[in-house]
Amino acid sequence: MHTTKVIGIDDFEFKINDVKCSFEELLPGFHQYDRIGIVVREPAGSAGASALLMAAVTRFYDFYRQDLTDEEGGLRIYPDYFIFHVGKQHLDHYWMDIWPPHKEVIVEDDPEQILEAINDRGITRLIVEDIKPVHATFLQETISSAQQRIVSAIAYSPSGRVHFGDVSIASCPAAERFVFDSFNRSKKLFQQTAAQLKQKRENLFVNGRVIETYRRIPLTDALYMLTRSNGPGFTTSRYLSLL
Repeated sequence: MHTTKVIGIDDFEFKINDVKCSFEELLPGFHQYDRIGIVVREPAGSAGASALLMAAVTRFYDFYRQDLTDEEGGLRIYPDYFIFHVGKQHLDHYWMDIWPPHKEVIVEDDPEQILEAINDRGITRLIVEDIKPVHATFLQETISSAQQRIVSAIAYSPSGRVHFGDVSIASCPAAERFVFDSFNRSKKLFQQTAAQLKQKRENLFVNGRVIETYRRIPLTDALYMLTRSNGPGFTTSRYLSLL
């Protein structure tokens, strides 16, 4: 629970269409039982959604903050937020309070398999990379499950800035430190150095703060942005052969 004593929700600034807003206006009806899922396709790509992730982690702890303790028998809890790594693991998110490690989920590069993993973990807020939607192959029951449960979908960019973004989040120095700690912890996962990744983050600074942009999207678009592959892959093809 690295963030609980050093970051508060007021350390972030949220805007929708350049108008200041609250975290709850960005994710209406947000509560402690929400489950966030971020789909990641490239090394350290989730850094581009780190402001949103860290703000959500912070808001989650607000529901429990007065009861949190490391003492024996006390409340020690992490949010049920999951990173879906397509193909292989792309970053270690321990320092961003994605813990235990089973919440770093490696999934086959196949739309049906990615969505099944999202459904299996009961994701209610879905964050996907800003890519061109593809006509993907899904089982209808998998689509229906997602549609009945997911209430928000947001597009992010690994660069930190999406095209035609309608949402911006200004991060804070403490959150950025956890991002860089994640880079350092993940050295074996990618060829880029922490210094190179830090340089990319510095391109996001405006008036001394990192600002990331996002775009709110319909769930239907998000489902077709899970991967650039339209599938079906090996596992999904096996499913289809049984029908």
